[in-house]
Amino acid sequence: MRSKNNPGGQEARSSIETAGRAQAEPGGEGAGAGGELALRPPRHPVDGRAVRWWTSQAAVIVVPPVLVLVLLGLLIPPARFWLLLPALVIAVPGVVYALVMPRWRFRVHRWETTDDAVYAASGWIWQKWRVAPMSRIQTVDTVRGPLQQIFGLSGVTVTTASAAGAIKITGLDHALAADLVERLTARTRHTPGDAT
Repeated sequence: MRSKNNPGGQEARSSIETAGRAQAEPGGEGAGAGGELALRPPRHPVDGRAVRWWTSQAAVIVVPPVLVLVLLGLLIPPARFWLLLPALVIAVPGVVYALVMPRWRFRVHRWETTDDAVYAASGWIWQKWRVAPMSRIQTVDTVRGPLQQIFGLSGVTVTTASAAGAIKITGLDHALAADLVERLTARTRHTPGDAT
């Protein structure tokens, strides 16, 4: 399987999960061999502000311990070397993480909905592609953490009747996420099946 998100064109090493199986209309979008939903890369990228949101999350993880160690190193001269060394050991990979991870995730994270299913791709080192047939969707919710609110973003959680858990689409514009929840709720209401 080739992945557009893999610039080298190498085999994607994604964990591939399907949240149940459903029959698509013959020849319809998402139909694979035998009328089953086909696992394929979703079409829509997340909002560009997601890069800043993920960078902020990384900074919240990396900056506090570095600041504490640097401050203690400046205040306690005999222990300066032993406090500044771990600060450096945390800061260097932390900066690399904060610069690389958000952009990489932006290239990987995708989503799409059709009349038959919800498609999502997520992750950065470990990548996951998921497909949830409309007939298996139980609930659809929006999620907005404090940092997401600052950047005007939301996430959508699609709970399915799957042991693999819910499909989470993060980094969407807040208005788009609200509209997506309304559309998915309306679509699942008119889809036959008991979502089990």
